[in-house]
Amino acid sequence: MTCSPTDDRVGRHLPEKLAALRRGPLPASTSSSDHRVTTFELFFDLAYVFAITQVSALMASRHDALGILQGLTVLALLWWSWTAYSWLSNHARADRGSVRVAMIVAMAAVFVAGLVLGESFDSGRDRFPALVFVGAYLIARLAHLIVYLLAAFEGDRLRFRVVATGLSSLVPSVAMLLAGAVLGSPWQLPCWIAAALYEPLAAAFTGRDVDWRIHSVGHLVERHNLVIILALGESVIAIGTGVSNEPTSPAILLGAVLAVLLCVAMWWAYFSRLAVDAEARLEHERGAARARLATLAYTYLHLVLVAAIVLSAFGVEQAMAHINHPGSFGVFGASVLGLGLSSYLLGTALFARAVLGRWEARRLVGAALLLLSTPLLAQVPPGAALAVAAAAVSIVLAADAWPWRVSAVDALR
Repeated sequence: MTCSPTDDRVGRHLPEKLAALRRGPLPASTSSSDHRVTTFELFFDLAYVFAITQVSALMASRHDALGILQGLTVLALLWWSWTAYSWLSNHARADRGSVRVAMIVAMAAVFVAGLVLGESFDSGRDRFPALVFVGAYLIARLAHLIVYLLAAFEGDRLRFRVVATGLSSLVPSVAMLLAGAVLGSPWQLPCWIAAALYEPLAAAFTGRDVDWRIHSVGHLVERHNLVIILALGESVIAIGTGVSNEPTSPAILLGAVLAVLLCVAMWWAYFSRLAVDAEARLEHERGAARARLATLAYTYLHLVLVAAIVLSAFGVEQAMAHINHPGSFGVFGASVLGLGLSSYLLGTALFARAVLGRWEARRLVGAALLLLSTPLLAQVPPGAALAVAAAAVSIVLAADAWPWRVSAVDALR
């Protein structure tokens, strides 16, 4: 788990040398309850934005189900790294002291991981890119744990519990990643999938009896809202990437408009009311219950949302790449687009259930219909597939919003 624990008496049982390190030239600065996201955190996220674009490139290079699975596995690993720093910066300012140093180290490491990501699953004998990826991932995670160990923003007992929990999940996970990098195909992907699954499960198990705390609800919510925006930016980039080598045509212009409308609909599905209602609910909770709710809703379920956005963006890119072709969209592109959009609607419904305690029935129905419509999307031209997808998501959201408009009118009366 990557949450922040409660305050304890600082320095009571630490050795003098460790206490001196904590009072060194780069002390951490504890955040307050009104703490918000800093510009340095947005700068830090640029490395992850680059890595996510490389995930999409990895999927596109293979153009099959195995490439999708490889991309989602790496995305999950990147997410556990990112969310660790999002919790760290929630209770210690990211732009000051040792936390800033750790995040700079992690930023460089993640950028290096992104550089070699596309070659990490090559089936040849050159295992160097995969080993570099594992090493960069390990550096980013160790920098996070070292800050927790040395910084003076938490109490001794619970701070060491954070480090122990992190190591118990990280060490076996990195061992699996290293084994996969050394063994190569066909063992690499199963080993890396096991690592991506093991770490969050182990962290949840070992940290279940720790009294976690959130320093600033506003910061945590805003941090995850922004990562959704950055992921949606990948969808916008995908619109241009798909037609980068094609001459401008009416089909491209129409497809671009439809793809932008689809991105707007995805933005609306999350930000129209879910994001605001979720923050209000989290503010209402207190203590460890608040942290447990935030962990489920943001640490875990937001991975579903980000992965769904990446899949949808890849589907949009596939549609735009063939927008000038008169033939049908095809099974692969239709499956990626349908799966991505249906997963996104499902993810928002699960998020609403976790935070607000209600099922978004229309979104569940819409997710099922989008998934079932994949054969239709495969048979129609790419532009028509984008039109059907955009219309389907928009209709679901319009139906979802209708009761709220009625209640608002009644309230005015």
